[in-house]
Amino acid sequence: MFTGIIEELGAVIAPAPRLRVGCKTVLEDLREGASIAVNGVCLTAVEISADSFTADLAPETLRRSNLGDLRAGSRVNLERPVTAVTRLSGHLVQGHVDATGELMSLEPLGDGNYWLRVRVPAELDRYFVEKGSIAIDGISLTIASIEAGVVNITIIPHTFANTTLASAAVGSRMNLEVDVIAKHIEKLMAARLAAT
Repeated sequence: MFTGIIEELGAVIAPAPRLRVGCKTVLEDLREGASIAVNGVCLTAVEISADSFTADLAPETLRRSNLGDLRAGSRVNLERPVTAVTRLSGHLVQGHVDATGELMSLEPLGDGNYWLRVRVPAELDRYFVEKGSIAIDGISLTIASIEAGVVNITIIPHTFANTTLASAAVGSRMNLEVDVIAKHIEKLMAARLAAT
């Protein structure tokens, strides 16, 4: 489980299917077999060195996420899993990416703030609500508004400066994870309706 509060920007050393990421902060207590979120995708660290870790990317991971698009030098958002004593500053993020969306635009609003627009797949649209949470490339964000298959989000200066959003390109694929609580409620309600 993660919070969507990015701890560090890493750099890809070797791309899929055996992803190697250069980093520092997240290595402090990382152990072989531990989970780590890379652009919001929960991966298992299998080789750890003084300045990097390696993770194998399964076909399902490559199909559902943008990790297969990464090249040597690509920047990635990194986060270690929460502990029982960690403050939950973002929202509950599992690292189980549902699909990818398309970056439509990232426009300056002034004072270091930006307006992010991401086209989302139609099958996920029902999970998005105004002022609800979404994880985009592992970043916990709040939806400002929704319009015809596009979610709009205000990006504050800290988030822009400390995540991959500062280098994001229009048209690129972004990993999307919807709020797991919304998915559970939907399933429970469907079962209840089917029983009546």
